[in-house]
Amino acid sequence: MASTNEQFAEAGNHWDLETLYTDLASVKGKRLTPVEKLHLRGLLCGYSPAEIAEKLQKNHKGVETDLCSTIYRYVKNLLDKGNEKIENWRNIAEWLEEAGYKTQSPAKLPVNNLLPENSVVNITNINIEQNQLVIVINLKIPTSEISNMSVPNLDIDDKTDR
Repeated sequence: MASTNEQFAEAGNHWDLETLYTDLASVKGKRLTPVEKLHLRGLLCGYSPAEIAEKLQKNHKGVETDLCSTIYRYVKNLLDKGNEKIENWRNIAEWLEEAGYKTQSPAKLPVNNLLPENSVVNITNINIEQNQLVIVINLKIPTSEISNMSVPNLDIDDKTDR
């Protein structure tokens, strides 16, 4: 059987797990256990408590009880939702996404497959300016041998004078 760190690992592709673990640990008062992390990742992958139990070969009532006494409680406290009722296990992922713990999905296609052959992409500078991440990219895309190739509606010369 896979280790508890490997199970539901795909949650790390879409969620800032380290920040989430740290923030939930601060609410709990100590680090999350490997089982708590495992159950949380299962929820974040979109599995119901019953599906998590099935994948882990556990009793589904036991997993539901564990979630209610641990992860559900920690998330409610973290997000100041102590008075709100958890209508459905999906509320946990929805609330955490609203709170900003979900990351943007990385592009699935490598840039090499999108650009013509002999293209060059260089990142020349990365910095933070006025609370914005600024990435300067130098992109060189080879054009055809025809030097007088026209691009309709571009009018480059007209715009440079303004």
